[in-house]
Amino acid sequence: MADPLMASGLDALEEKLGRLTRKPGVKASIVLDRSTGSILKTSGDMTALRTSKSRNEATAASFSNEVPAAEESESKGLEEFARMIWNYVNTSGQLVQDLDTEDELKLLRLRTKKQEIVIVPDPKYLLTVVHDTPPA
Repeated sequence: MADPLMASGLDALEEKLGRLTRKPGVKASIVLDRSTGSILKTSGDMTALRTSKSRNEATAASFSNEVPAAEESESKGLEEFARMIWNYVNTSGQLVQDLDTEDELKLLRLRTKKQEIVIVPDPKYLLTVVHDTPPA
């Protein structure tokens, strides 16, 4: 029998994710397990969640006409992106703790010329949304 609290937590996560992905300019989202960094759920355009290294590998694989190699490269790129996000959150959280032990990390926004990455840490999950950078 499923734990009702766990089910309601997953329902709330699904609802948040659905609401966020419907917003204008959202390219993709990824949900990571807070403790391990493993990928729990993705949505949107996965190419927005890849690193430049994995994009180059996928391009090279596509020229070799090897579909499994291209898919493997895309999967590896997504895992690399997840690992970088998880490390970024953990390092930022440690910075906050070093500054004030009674404080906690609530939101991270990383804005570049091309896109913005918004990360919402939760006790169980890391919700990450990648969206277009609005014109200034």
